[in-house]
Amino acid sequence: MAKILLAEDDDSLRGFLVSALKKAGHIVKDYSEGDEALKSLEQEVFDLLLTDIVMPGMDGIELARRGAELDPAMKIVFITGFAAVALSSGNPTPAGAKVLSKPFHLRELVDEVDRVIAA
Repeated sequence: MAKILLAEDDDSLRGFLVSALKKAGHIVKDYSEGDEALKSLEQEVFDLLLTDIVMPGMDGIELARRGAELDPAMKIVFITGFAAVALSSGNPTPAGAKVLSKPFHLRELVDEVDRVIAA
């Protein structure tokens, strides 16, 4: 079981992800905006940050970078449909961050989360 912070601006997708992760036994706090998620990272310790890259306001890369500064031990997984574009834009990502490209099956997400947590 891991404590996960999920940042995803798509409400319906976020709901499905929260449900799948909780069903897999994880504790999940979810946010629709990077700014809100950062406030939570500043107040609590999480095992994993699971974030979309492209979001209004603070994007997932900036959220991950700032989260890694707050807690270098926190693991990071990006979920995005724009991985090649977003990650090649010159924004450095935290070392060891993983990328899961949309679309993906919920089982694939849970398996990847479990792999990252176990590593």
